[in-house]
Amino acid sequence: MIPATIVQGHCVASGLNGNPRFPGGTMRMQLPFFRELGLDLSGYHLGTLNVSIAPMSYRVVQPKWTFPALKWHPTEPAEDFSFFDVIVHRDDAAPVSGLIYFPHPETKPEHFQKPDVLELLLPWTEGLAYGTKIRLEVPAEQMRFES
Repeated sequence: MIPATIVQGHCVASGLNGNPRFPGGTMRMQLPFFRELGLDLSGYHLGTLNVSIAPMSYRVVQPKWTFPALKWHPTEPAEDFSFFDVIVHRDDAAPVSGLIYFPHPETKPEHFQKPDVLELLLPWTEGLAYGTKIRLEVPAEQMRFES
């Protein structure tokens, strides 16, 4: 289990930052493109939960899904995306299954994450707030974690 802390993100995936280039957020805009390629994200909240695994780091091994050169926006460049399985554990609630959403940094035009931050896609889950300590369970064949 990987210890993590919920941290504030850029609020672009959810649309809460109000950027007019991404009406309703990037996740809402990307959803039909991922569905067309075989990944249905409709069961997840349309925003990412950002978590810091500091002082640990991660290394991509074999994503569950990868979508190269996905052109999801009419004016923004195409991006590569990968997804990994994750189960979020908390002391006071049942585990929640979701995905790690990973826009590849080398194709991402802006809104970069710190190297210790992962973005999670989960169903809407009560009780998650900035500063909340959680634990992540990620298959070792998909992603590795190091101190």
